[in-house]
Amino acid sequence: MRMVEQLGERRATIVVIGAGQAGLSAGYHLQRRGFASALDEPGGPRTFVVLDADAAPGGAWQHRWESLHMATVNGIFDLPGFPQPPIDPDEPSRTAVPRYFAAFERAMELPILRPAAVAGVHRADDDPHGELLVESDAGLWRARAVINATGTWNNPVLPHYPGAETFAGRQLHTRDYVAASEFAGRRVAVVGGGISAVQQLEELSRAAETRWYTRREPVFLDGEFTPEVTGRHVIEQVTADAEAGRPTGSVVSYTGLLWTPYARAAQARGALERRPMFTAIEPHGVREADGTLTTVDAILWATGFKADLAHLEGLGLRNEQGAVQVRGTRAVADPRVHLIGFGPSQSTVGANRAGRAAAAELDRLLAGPERSALAGSAMRASA
Repeated sequence: MRMVEQLGERRATIVVIGAGQAGLSAGYHLQRRGFASALDEPGGPRTFVVLDADAAPGGAWQHRWESLHMATVNGIFDLPGFPQPPIDPDEPSRTAVPRYFAAFERAMELPILRPAAVAGVHRADDDPHGELLVESDAGLWRARAVINATGTWNNPVLPHYPGAETFAGRQLHTRDYVAASEFAGRRVAVVGGGISAVQQLEELSRAAETRWYTRREPVFLDGEFTPEVTGRHVIEQVTADAEAGRPTGSVVSYTGLLWTPYARAAQARGALERRPMFTAIEPHGVREADGTLTTVDAILWATGFKADLAHLEGLGLRNEQGAVQVRGTRAVADPRVHLIGFGPSQSTVGANRAGRAAAAELDRLLAGPERSALAGSAMRASA
């Protein structure tokens, strides 16, 4: 941590980690509740700062594959108090969404430091109401609370299969995928049963010879995803798991797959002929479940992501099931830590609401002389 030593120690009442949709929403609502910039008022009694690991605005959207256009993505909900301008449905999301986020940051004058990756968060002492230490590229920050909004992009799921290290072709994850043109004329195994897997499978099948592998038979549902009905039902399910301390599943495990235009296009092209998972990887292909060898030039692991929480491991937030149990946005194990864009708030509308909820609860928790009583009550309620 040489950089931390050089930059020294700084203070903020609340440190927000991450400046995607959830982090920006939290910053907006903290401002609305009277929290000032910790950059303008160092050591002030009610201040906050946002630490963002990326070099530019846009959160994970700036890293999406170039062919993912605004017409294809699931709806991007407006940031609070800042309606989206008209958006060209043919524009790549990796440019449209970051531009919108950057405009929001400028308009709201949020105190964002970047690039400022967070290496770890620790308790300053044994006092359950004491300070937290946030180690980052922007120095060591002392805070009374942390709002974590780091999403999932930096924690890809990469299953291990026997022989993977011997494969002579190319292996990549969804986060590394750029465009189908890289695989023109090649044979590609696409692994995964989620939304991104189907999107990338459809695109690749236009330029390459594809094979689709999933652990379970994919289930496609008729109808459309509606926030009012389907969305509410999914949020209820994920909330029940998160608040019970159970590990939450992938998005598609709750929603199922829908017959979107790109799914229909893949079906028409014959690309949705699913195969059961191969049993091993060999230098020039994969060993099928029936024992035959299928030659492939590349394996695309469209196997999803998990919450990016490695920097919080020092706080001991996980239970015996390996999950971080929450009540609303608050971590049950420590009421000073709130997780947003996590579990039931992974959607863009959910991220907005979670940012508002975390700001409101921490405002109450940290408010003057009643802080200790509220913190004690919160801890007893979670026991």
